[in-house]
Amino acid sequence: MRFLPVVLMFAAGTVWGAVSALDSDGRRITLERPAQRIVSLAPHVTEQLFAAGAGGKLVAVSEYSDYPEEAKRLPRVAGSGNVDLEMVLALKPDLVVAWRLEATAPSLARLEALGLPVFYSEPRRLAQIPESIEALGELAGTGATARPLAASLREQLKNLGAEYRSRRQVSVFYQISERPLMTLGGRQFVSDAIELCGGRNVFAASTLMAPQVNIETVLAADPEAIITAKPDPSDRSWQAFWRRFSGMRAVQADNLYAVPLNEMHRHGPRAVAATAVLCRHIEEARLKAASPR
Repeated sequence: MRFLPVVLMFAAGTVWGAVSALDSDGRRITLERPAQRIVSLAPHVTEQLFAAGAGGKLVAVSEYSDYPEEAKRLPRVAGSGNVDLEMVLALKPDLVVAWRLEATAPSLARLEALGLPVFYSEPRRLAQIPESIEALGELAGTGATARPLAASLREQLKNLGAEYRSRRQVSVFYQISERPLMTLGGRQFVSDAIELCGGRNVFAASTLMAPQVNIETVLAADPEAIITAKPDPSDRSWQAFWRRFSGMRAVQADNLYAVPLNEMHRHGPRAVAATAVLCRHIEEARLKAASPR
């Protein structure tokens, strides 16, 4: 579902009126005026807000909010398993932007019950990233920054799809963990990126966001490429695990690739550039299969 941001401005110097946008739950969040004190409760939200031009309005962020550099200097009010409600309330935010986790859901519900506007940014598809940035820009009154960026991201995604989506499909195993061996299901936006690149996530049928799998299942799927995400994509140490299985097509063709971790796994604008890297890896695997040996 697309976010449908609406902003009303009244001429009297530049006096702002009510602002409104749909979050990723399809709930319309309306503020009497653009937010001036924003709390981010997820690293990707922090990136989105800075990208939307609203970084200067952030008064606190979550643990691991380390991009851009300015985010590191902001107070931390949440982790993956908790939200410091007292600290959040003491900051008197007029907007809280969150990612709903099982562990933090009660705290988020409490914030809403206390009357704080909570906007959920939980993109499941790549196209929802520019939508979220655009919506946050509207709520923060920085739409003049957010809208052009969102348009640029949409254009980049459109161009990637036009270049790769219709090419011969390449089967991909996407690894997010070795011990235990885990991957991503089809409802996760990285799986959407694989499809955009003309790939096929061999575990796309899983209804789980991050299913644990056994090596026998991966061997049976025999993917043409194995891709993981690393802080340093040039680190090849992870490949040793797979090179033991010399009969796999991905191993035989040396189609073992890594994409940048934070860029690919956070639902911010950098995920689009990371998707371009992903597409190039899948294209390399495709071309290897087409070349005579």
